[in-house]
Amino acid sequence: MTVLTAAALVVASFFLGAIPFGIVVSRLFFGRDLRDEGSGNIGAANALRALGKGGAAAVLILDGLKGAAPVIAGRALDGSTLAAIAAFAAIAGHCFSPFLNFRGGKGVATNFGAVIALAWPAGGIFAAIWLAIVVATGYSSAGSILASIAMAPALWALGGSTAGIYGAASALLIAFMHRANIARLLAGTESVLPLFRPVKGRPPG
Repeated sequence: MTVLTAAALVVASFFLGAIPFGIVVSRLFFGRDLRDEGSGNIGAANALRALGKGGAAAVLILDGLKGAAPVIAGRALDGSTLAAIAAFAAIAGHCFSPFLNFRGGKGVATNFGAVIALAWPAGGIFAAIWLAIVVATGYSSAGSILASIAMAPALWALGGSTAGIYGAASALLIAFMHRANIARLLAGTESVLPLFRPVKGRPPG
């Protein structure tokens, strides 16, 4: 495999990640723009609040596939290193989409898809941590941040050092994208996920 081929996959992964499926689903099937609903975020949490469980599931699956597909392609072409780089490119594309003036979502579902493709047992750990925290606290943002942080050691143990480095890098990006949520969590003003508790206060982001 040539450097040009590897670079092409990374660029393609970025633009795949940049496809705003939250907006595609909300416009195509609901006649609405997810950016005008709830928190304005294009991810599955806001889709749940604005579009219901069906819309949220569609956004979650499509955003997850954006993370899984680059890993599969990268591994087929050149192994684990390219797979991890391509996965991170997809998350970066989701968070800084050129189709949305370099704004986007927070990368959690795309990261989840990449984690499953890198080492599927780590995906189970991610889901278990996220669910436990959300059930206990109602905060999707807290579950997303902590589950993402846990992926660095989990991926290292289950998928090797390259996957672990990817886990650490993606956790830093996801924490950065949740900086406003972190501030609201510290202030006690973050909203709960409506799937588990009544919605009050600010919309989940």
